[in-house]
Amino acid sequence: MSKETYIKEAIESIMEYNEGKALDVMKRAVADGCDPVEILSEGFSAGIREVGDLFGKGRVFLPELMLAAEVMQKISAYVDKEVAANGDAAEKKGTMILATVQGDVHDIGKGIVASLIKTQGIEIIDLGRDVSIDDIIAAAEKYDADIIGTSALLTTTLGEQKKLEEVLREKGLRDKYKTILGGAPATQRWADRIGADAYAEDAAEGVNKVLALLAK
Repeated sequence: MSKETYIKEAIESIMEYNEGKALDVMKRAVADGCDPVEILSEGFSAGIREVGDLFGKGRVFLPELMLAAEVMQKISAYVDKEVAANGDAAEKKGTMILATVQGDVHDIGKGIVASLIKTQGIEIIDLGRDVSIDDIIAAAEKYDADIIGTSALLTTTLGEQKKLEEVLREKGLRDKYKTILGGAPATQRWADRIGADAYAEDAAEGVNKVLALLAK
């Protein structure tokens, strides 16, 4: 079966919120010699974006979005194990702190971002959700991070991303770290306005932006 067929089936499984079908697709794709990271990125991630778009249009609701995210998390965990088991992990390129900002308990998508970025040889320190700026910076210092990535899923919590930039400058640490942000209400214009180094619309773009930041 072609890679394109597996990608199509992967998208369908996410759209159907079908964990069993999703795992079956991934296992068959791997057995057929496909790169699990490619199937995750081009198939499953595309599916979760479609569900997110439908949610934004009011055509699916939060329970369905959560179901799709749960399926995606299971697939991401499977890919992590597959990559580790086959010794395909890339040489470490850097360390990244990842967190959903304080006041925001949504973390749909962040796990997907973490999984994709880890496949590129970047160590991810995932602090979870509802994380204060002080804790984010403390973790960056503790783990000698190269990049700080934040997600804000609510318009009301976007200000935390701005606060991160401000506190880093106040502490004289702004030049020490690259910052990248994302989340439904975030935009490139917002990133430019607050002085962040990069903005990513989705997980696949996040990988490319993070690699570009590390290359600078």
